[in-house]
Amino acid sequence: MFSRALLEVIAIKLATCDDSLNDYMKKTLLYHSIDPQRLTSIICSTLDDLLESGLVDKTDDCTYEATTIGQAIVASSLTPEDGLFVHRELLKALQGFAMDSDMHALYAFTPVQATQGNVNWQIFRQEVERLHESNLRVLSFVGLKPMVINKMALGGLMKESNPQEVEIARVYKRFYVALQLRDLCNEMPIHAVARKYDLPRGVVQNLAQTCQGFAVGIIKFCQRMDWGALAAVLDHYSDRLKAGAKSDLLALAEITYIKSRTARTFWENGYRTVGAVAAADPKDLLPVFLMVCPLFV
Repeated sequence: MFSRALLEVIAIKLATCDDSLNDYMKKTLLYHSIDPQRLTSIICSTLDDLLESGLVDKTDDCTYEATTIGQAIVASSLTPEDGLFVHRELLKALQGFAMDSDMHALYAFTPVQATQGNVNWQIFRQEVERLHESNLRVLSFVGLKPMVINKMALGGLMKESNPQEVEIARVYKRFYVALQLRDLCNEMPIHAVARKYDLPRGVVQNLAQTCQGFAVGIIKFCQRMDWGALAAVLDHYSDRLKAGAKSDLLALAEITYIKSRTARTFWENGYRTVGAVAAADPKDLLPVFLMVCPLFV
């Protein structure tokens, strides 16, 4: 979190040299909580990390400037560690993006913080075996191998003994969460997704609530990196994420207070456009609402 704070004050030019950074730190609670010498050491080591990772540059006049990727990380509200991971993931998407399904976009929209949970590898293997050809290409584009998933389902161990192995494991975990996000966007209820993946309902609920904000951050990241084409593609797919529904319901889901379940009921009862709902007699709409919520009255 400290590296994020330091990167942000440099990116917004609140503090851009050693003196102004020290002055900024004197106004923080951290300055009054630890030994000043220790804080100075933390600042120096954090600046070294930011410089080494390419998030900050030091100019000839000894001022600090956030690089393009550093600015993108700040704009997307990511930590430096998560931002660098997202950057590497999006670079792979630039090299190959599957546009004949939503799976690749949903993977990009899967919050990186959601990868900290456990994976049920048996369930993961079952879901991968059910993927159609376009989604299997996504698996390949992000660097995953069905053979490894099968090995893990048979009791194998995912090694995480070095940074490279940790990142590979993170990608597998993220795709597993992306499968859950796919089901949510296909109008599967939260409790059903939780049961399907053997997860607490609160975990799935949190995914449903945080994915929209993360998606906005990812689009901003692409825009700051000047990846306009990728930003446009992801922005197009983000509508499904907001609606939590299939593409045929996007217009109906724009109606205030109409969520995916209600929109689907409208669709199935012949109200397939916003105009059809607006022109309908309220007496005709009441039975539709009662189908969604029998206790409506």
